Amino acid sequence: MAKDFTHFDKRGNAIMVDVSEKETSSRSALARGTISINGEAMRAVLGGTVKKGDVLAVARIAGIMAAKRSSEIIPLCHPLPIQHVCVSLEPMPPDRVRVEATVSCAYRTGVEMEALCAVSAAALTVYDMCKAVDRGMSIEKVALMKKTGGKSGDYRRSSAK
Repeated sequence: MAKDFTHFDKRGNAIMVDVSEKETSSRSALARGTISINGEAMRAVLGGTVKKGDVLAVARIAGIMAAKRSSEIIPLCHPLPIQHVCVSLEPMPPDRVRVEATVSCAYRTGVEMEALCAVSAAALTVYDMCKAVDRGMSIEKVALMKKTGGKSGDYRRSSAK
């Protein structure tokens, strides 16, 4: 059975979901994505020779900042009292960097958007910092891997997706 979309009223108008009556619970979300880069860009990242600075450190900070500001860029996304954000970037030579973000808080709505924003912003930052060397980079497979808490319960992405 299909679920109803919650961001529309009875007339089809976009609305921000009312979470004021929901119970506060601990929630977390893990998102993951990759950015493909060429060998020259990978060597520059690993060697610390990118002229704009430490790519992985800057991208990590960008991801954390994006998680904290998701409600400012995603329409109808609630501002959340985020209590933890962890962003990791793992070079996977020869041609990609894996980006992961875990976000958690105790609130009335989940942190999936915050984790997805963190991964996206971190990957975009890698692109921005390396574009002088490789304009053919590609951000791929940004996805929610798992989430915990809330009325809908836990979710774990199946390996088949």
